[in-house]
Amino acid sequence: MKTLKASIISAFSMHGFTLRSDALNFLHDKLVSLPSEEQQTDVEKMLNQVIGQNLTSPFIDKSNVEAAFKSLHSTTNDDGVLFNVCDAFSLIRFVFNADLKKFLPWSSRYDKAAALHGNPGSKADMLIEKYRTIHQRTSRHRLFAAPAISHCSTESSAFSLRAIEHLLGSSSKEENVIVLGMLTQLKEGQFYLEDPTGVVRLNLSQAVYKGGLFTENNIVLAEGFYEDRIFYVTAIGFPPPEPADITLSHFPNLCVTPYASMNSHRLSANLKRAEEANTDAMFVFLSDVWLDQLQVMQKLQVLFAGYSLMPPTCFVLIGNFLSLPIVGSHSKTFEECFSQLGTLISEFPTLLEKSHFVFVPGPNDPGLPYILPRPAIPPSFLGDFKKKVPKAIFTSNPCHIQYCTQDIVVFREDIISKMCRNSIYTPWEHEEKVDIPNLFVKTVIANGHLLPLPLNVAPVYWEYDHALSLYPLPDVVVCADKYDPYTVTSANSIFLNPGSLPRSNFSFKVYFPSVKQVEDSEITEDQS
Repeated sequence: MKTLKASIISAFSMHGFTLRSDALNFLHDKLVSLPSEEQQTDVEKMLNQVIGQNLTSPFIDKSNVEAAFKSLHSTTNDDGVLFNVCDAFSLIRFVFNADLKKFLPWSSRYDKAAALHGNPGSKADMLIEKYRTIHQRTSRHRLFAAPAISHCSTESSAFSLRAIEHLLGSSSKEENVIVLGMLTQLKEGQFYLEDPTGVVRLNLSQAVYKGGLFTENNIVLAEGFYEDRIFYVTAIGFPPPEPADITLSHFPNLCVTPYASMNSHRLSANLKRAEEANTDAMFVFLSDVWLDQLQVMQKLQVLFAGYSLMPPTCFVLIGNFLSLPIVGSHSKTFEECFSQLGTLISEFPTLLEKSHFVFVPGPNDPGLPYILPRPAIPPSFLGDFKKKVPKAIFTSNPCHIQYCTQDIVVFREDIISKMCRNSIYTPWEHEEKVDIPNLFVKTVIANGHLLPLPLNVAPVYWEYDHALSLYPLPDVVVCADKYDPYTVTSANSIFLNPGSLPRSNFSFKVYFPSVKQVEDSEITEDQS
C-alpha cells in the first residue's frame, strides 16, 4: 500500500509536476491527520488549485502549495455576497486543456489580458475553443462515451464520433458515420462541415433536420456516409445538452464570474441556505423601456407604486431606452429622460432603500454599436440620475447577475428574427405547428452560446466571445427580444423573454429564485 507521500508524488507526477521537498513535506503535514479517503480528495483539490495558477515551471515550490491550500480552505467563497452584477468585460475566460482534461484560465495560458481588437489568431482561437468545449461535453455523453469495461464484445450502446480527417483519409465508402463539426458556407450555396482537423463538403439534399434552427456557425452532429470526397448527410441535429450540475461535477472551478476563490459560487452550501430562506426575493424584468413615451412613464409609476409595499430584490430594465435611435440632439433627450426616471423612482423611498436597479443597454442605446458585447451606457448620457438612484447599476450587454448560488444572464438582442432569417432549414414551411422559442432555446443550449450565428450577421469581439458563452448553463437566461414573450425550461435552465414593454400590452416577467419559478405579469390601469 502506498504511503501518503508516495500518493502525493504519484498524483502530481501524473499531471507532469514535480514537487520539491519542502512542498511535499508541507502537503504531508497538512494531510496526514485526515482519513485516507479525505486525503485523496484533498490531493485532487490541491491539484486543481495548482493547475489554475500561472505556473512557468513544472517544479512545484512550497509557495505554490501554500497558496493552493489557502485558497482551498478559504471561507470567502462560501460566505460570499448574496447579490452581484458582473459585466461582460470582467468575466473570467477559460480554455479547455485536452491533455489535462481540465478548464484553465486563459490568462494562465497566455499571460496577458484580452484585447478589444484581437489579432487574426484571436478569431481562430475563438472558433477552436468553441469547438473543443462542445466536443469534450459531447464525448462524455452516454451516447458517445464507450463503457470503461465492456461486458459484451459484440454490443455497445455508444456511438463513435469521427473527426473530419478520418473521412478525408478513408479510401472506401463508409456508412453511418457521425461527425461533430461547424456548419460553414465556403462557397455560395455550398455548405461544408469543419473541425480543427479539416473540412469536408456536404450534400444536404436528403438530410433530416432534428430539433433546432440551423444556421452557419452552428456546431452540429451530422450522420451519413462519405463517398467521392463528399459527405452525404442523412440526419443532422445538435450535440446533446449538459445541465449545469453535471458540468460542475466535472469542473467545479468553472466559474466565469470573479467572485469565487476556488469553486463556483453555485456549489456554496451557505449561499444555498440563504437563497432558500429568502422566500420574498424576486427579480422584475422589463425590456424596451421607452422613457420618451408618456404612456411608458405612466405605467412605470403604476409598477413602482405597486411594488413599493414589497420591494423586489432587483428591477432589471433593458433597452432600448428611447423609441428612436440616438442621433444628434437625441443625446440630450436621453439625459432628460433618465433624469425624469430618477425623479420618478425617488418618489418611492422603500424602492430606493431596498431594491437594486440594473440597466442593460439595447442595440439603439448610446455606446459602441453593432458589435457584442456592448459596454454599459456612458455616464455622460445619464446626467444626475446616479445621484437620485444610488443603487443603480449600469452594466454591459450581456451581463451576469449572481444571486446566492444562481447565475442569471441578461441579453438584449432581436436574436430570434435573425436566427429565422438565416436558417438553412425552415421548419415552419414543412410542419404544421412549430414552437419557435423552443427550437431557439435548444439551439443556443446545444451550441453553448447566446449568438450562434455567422460573424457577418452578428459580429463579436473575438477575445470577448466568452462573454456570450452559456457553459456551464446559467440558472436563468433572459433573452430580451421584440419577439412575443415566452418562458421555456430546458436542461434545468429557464429561458425567458419579457417581451417588448410597449408592444406587448405592457407585459413583463417576474422571477422568484427561492422556488425557481417565473410569473407572467402585466401593468394594468392606474391603481390609485
